[in-house]
Amino acid sequence: MESATPCSITSDSAARAWSPCTGSLEMTLLSRWELKDFDPGTGLGQGAAKQDGEGWLPVSAPGDTYLALVEAGRLAHPYQGRGEDPAAWVRDREWWWRCGFLTPSASSGDRVELTFEGLDTFASVYLDGELLGRTDNMFLHHAFDITEHVRPGENHLLAVCFDPPAQSVGANVLPIWSAFSDRISHSKRNQIRKAQFGWGWDWGPDLPTVGVWKPVRLETRPQERIGGVRFDTLVASAEAAQILITIESPADEALMVEVIFADPDGAVVLHRRLQSGDASLELTLESPMLWWTADLGDQPLYTLTVRLSADYRLLDEIRQRVGIRTIALDQSPDPGEPGATFFRFLLNGHSIFAKGACWVPTTSFVGDTASEPYERLIDQAVSANMNMIRVWGGGIYEPDAFYDLCDRKGLLVWQDFMFACAHYPEDDAFVTSVQAEIEQQVRRLRHHACLAVWCGNNENQAIHRINEDNTGVTSLLFGLKLYDDLMPALLEQLDPARPYRPSSPLGGTNPNSMKAGDVHNWTVWHGLPPIPDDRMVGEFRTDPEGVSYLRYAEDTSRFVSEFGLQAAPAQATLKRWMESDDLHPDSEGFLARIKDEARKAYAMMEPVTGLPSTLQEYVDFSQWCQAEGLKFGIEHFRRRRPHCSGALLWQFNDCWPCVSWSLIDYDGVTKAGYHAVRRAFAPILASFRRADDGRIELWISNDGAQPIEGVATLVLQGLDGTERWREELAYSVPAGGHAIAWQGDSPQGDDIVLRVWSIDDAFEANRYLPVTISRLALTPGARPVASVTRLGATALRIDLTADVYLAFVHLTSDRSDLTFSDNHFDLAAGEARSVVVRARGPLGPDDVSIRCWNDRGS
Repeated sequence: MESATPCSITSDSAARAWSPCTGSLEMTLLSRWELKDFDPGTGLGQGAAKQDGEGWLPVSAPGDTYLALVEAGRLAHPYQGRGEDPAAWVRDREWWWRCGFLTPSASSGDRVELTFEGLDTFASVYLDGELLGRTDNMFLHHAFDITEHVRPGENHLLAVCFDPPAQSVGANVLPIWSAFSDRISHSKRNQIRKAQFGWGWDWGPDLPTVGVWKPVRLETRPQERIGGVRFDTLVASAEAAQILITIESPADEALMVEVIFADPDGAVVLHRRLQSGDASLELTLESPMLWWTADLGDQPLYTLTVRLSADYRLLDEIRQRVGIRTIALDQSPDPGEPGATFFRFLLNGHSIFAKGACWVPTTSFVGDTASEPYERLIDQAVSANMNMIRVWGGGIYEPDAFYDLCDRKGLLVWQDFMFACAHYPEDDAFVTSVQAEIEQQVRRLRHHACLAVWCGNNENQAIHRINEDNTGVTSLLFGLKLYDDLMPALLEQLDPARPYRPSSPLGGTNPNSMKAGDVHNWTVWHGLPPIPDDRMVGEFRTDPEGVSYLRYAEDTSRFVSEFGLQAAPAQATLKRWMESDDLHPDSEGFLARIKDEARKAYAMMEPVTGLPSTLQEYVDFSQWCQAEGLKFGIEHFRRRRPHCSGALLWQFNDCWPCVSWSLIDYDGVTKAGYHAVRRAFAPILASFRRADDGRIELWISNDGAQPIEGVATLVLQGLDGTERWREELAYSVPAGGHAIAWQGDSPQGDDIVLRVWSIDDAFEANRYLPVTISRLALTPGARPVASVTRLGATALRIDLTADVYLAFVHLTSDRSDLTFSDNHFDLAAGEARSVVVRARGPLGPDDVSIRCWNDRGS
């Protein structure tokens, strides 16, 4: 791109056929731009909205300003080394993005429309130096009718000025919660409709973004268009389904609406023509193909097409992929625990145990579409036996591709609106902007089969109550007008069939009460006192006993929508992003990648693994504790079904290479916790429980839709392989229920393990260790015996056996593109396991190493 001739820039994507999503007769994506920074308030005077000028850098749209600067050599990558702080100057500059375009031809009466799907955030839009309008909400799309400003075949210059966000709002007058005071004091994030995590969180860097973060398109189209289409499943069963299709279109008798509904095989189920105007169609389908989560069935998607025409000329079209399913939230009284209520999702009338995690943006640079790893991450979630993902309220409304993948792969979505951990304004201008935001996002997403629930915010009510309890002072929570009035009113109009929650957590007389609603369990890790009913019981404790993952056993929640423990990413990931001098757990560079208090990790590790002295030990110890802790917690929550009906751990992914609660690090490498969670979320689970009397129980839990029967083998075994005793246990478990297959005395000693497995592989093997791993009498230096079989150019099978008990056996690689069918497991004496390793490129045995706890120095 030549900076001196921006008007010569042409789009690299143009469509002259009908666009099924927008109805545009001609659409041009404006993707090649240039950018330049100025002192705040000076760019316009220096000609930034005009065609001349030097020093402009190429950038793509959607795109990111930081990465454009990195590409141009003006900035070191903020993720590389200690690059975060040196990038702080970016937020305080005035940034201009501009692009040239050639006006397309248009039919008589058509309009030329310029649409920005997202501008981040305080933007002034200029066309040929003339101001078109201003924006102040990155979650809104903005459309400008430029018909009167352009002529077919003419060149034009589009320029967008982005003002520094923190300088674009007034002084902060809202109360500030201490946990976020440092960041809010300079960012004023809660007064800006912008991704809240961008100014830093307890897992993310302080890198507020700026720029054209979503596509920009130029369209010529008829003025008349469809206002909206809503698809609702009213009743669904294997025998029949009742469907409601609601259409908003112009009240013009000269226009015609055509509705076509086709099944997943393309067969037309409904084809009807209607006179234009708002209309509703009810349809009864015999033997419908129902949409289920991946653990319960298939994900058939029907196609709904709505067209608007006049005199056989197509004016507009909306096409949606939809699933036939019902979703409801049962909060009726729980007769098994008087005084409490259920909190369970009903999919097609079937009660499910929600198994999943909370999702954060895939990168801090949210406009960087080139690196969006959505399909990989969604596949990893489904492979981990998850059936729900919670899109957390401090990030972004994810792009269409995310929800399309969840539809196709059977993953329900708990969707927060983008408000988190703060008071929010209630003035007219702010509320008006939020109203437009909610309307646009609900209209965009409501047709998705995956969408299970809307939620007003993350933790605002809960944190406010904690502050009140700590100070003894009752105060107002600013923002309730949004969650209690605005959002439910809009959803009643736009998406009435779907559940809505004002906040997460919320339930009972305390927002984080274990008697009702959903709970964020931060007793473990943060040391928050538990809230069995109305008030916290106990003190804040961050000592090893206070943050121990064994405290998950105290949890009596209905639905746990946040819980977790931190772990380091793979050492190879750290090496890719850190300077070699910082590869030590006490270095300034390493500590900068721990946005929470580093001491909490040491409190977690000390009684379980001991304290690390090297970076490799930090990785091993923290990953072991995370894996064991999540395993312990999930097994407890599942044994409590139906009183507990969900476990969404914090968090699934990372936005940068760091130490966090994630299961998958920024480079895509799965931690030990991922594999522990995959096993703990399996449809059938065998788990051990230490009862209050000290005895050990073996539970078989069945989350399937059908009852099961089988035989389990239970063995008490020495670490050297010697069997102390063995039993064959028959079990029978109802659908969605449990069976206690065995009870016995707790094994004692540091040289034994209690193991269980299924003779027909109905469930994955599990074990009970009487002592922590640091006290286990493992054979030093022992390693698995491995044999490698090539399965193709990009796949290997690695067969592992052991002569003695091996703890924390794991396959590692310096590469980040490998996936493992299994990893991070214990291997008992005489046991054999096979792991299939796949890569995106050529793969050889030298690409994989094998490590275990017995031989940690290897």
